[in-house]
Amino acid sequence: MTKDQLTGAAGTAAATQPAAAAQLTRTETDSMGPVEVPAAHYWGAQTARSLQHFPIGGERYTWGGPLIHAFGLLKGASARANAELGVLDPQLATLITAAASEVAEGVLDAEFPLKVFQTGSGTQTNMNVNEVIAARANEIATGQRGGKSPVHPNDHVNKGQSSNDAFPTAMYVAVARQAHRHLIPAVEALAATFRARASQFPDVVMVGRTHLQDATPIRWDQVVGSWAAQLEGTLAGVRAAVRGLYRVALGGT
Repeated sequence: MTKDQLTGAAGTAAATQPAAAAQLTRTETDSMGPVEVPAAHYWGAQTARSLQHFPIGGERYTWGGPLIHAFGLLKGASARANAELGVLDPQLATLITAAASEVAEGVLDAEFPLKVFQTGSGTQTNMNVNEVIAARANEIATGQRGGKSPVHPNDHVNKGQSSNDAFPTAMYVAVARQAHRHLIPAVEALAATFRARASQFPDVVMVGRTHLQDATPIRWDQVVGSWAAQLEGTLAGVRAAVRGLYRVALGGT
């Protein structure tokens, strides 16, 4: 599949929405048989069954999006790796990667309705991701949403994976990305602000206090500088902890 074909097909998500919405449901299947799913959505039978059997709580994994977006990165990387290993057709890998990139970019956030309360290992969420990517990939390839051809959610999108691998890997990726994108820059900025404020008042002396009594005097810049030092020390621990997330279990079963 060429880049032009992918680019043109990518636009069909919006173009086919009215036609899909006109049909209220479509039939998807899994090992337990057929199940009706909303035609306007990309998820399939496993997701629909999870919605039916786990109607618990209100908090969804998509709130904030980092875990689902990490899953998109994971599935795209897995497809490329499988293609390089010769165990996945390169054309299928291209389709999967295109759909997975939309997941990673947050374009398909509305397609992940499952609650955080579900079976252990996050199997339903992993299958939700597999089904959405397969359905979108099939739409890119054929113009028809859903189904298992040419891209199968389990045999192709989830190839060489297990929920016990995929969910922890996505979790690690999500935490590492959030740390680098948000936590570390925010703490660095706060520490820098403390350093700047401390340097503005180097001659201001404060009365120290301990056990409800006046104690040894201390300068303002020493007090505020100590706040910065505490943040910087803690940040070193965060960076060390994040490095531990780079080693993932995927493919290690």
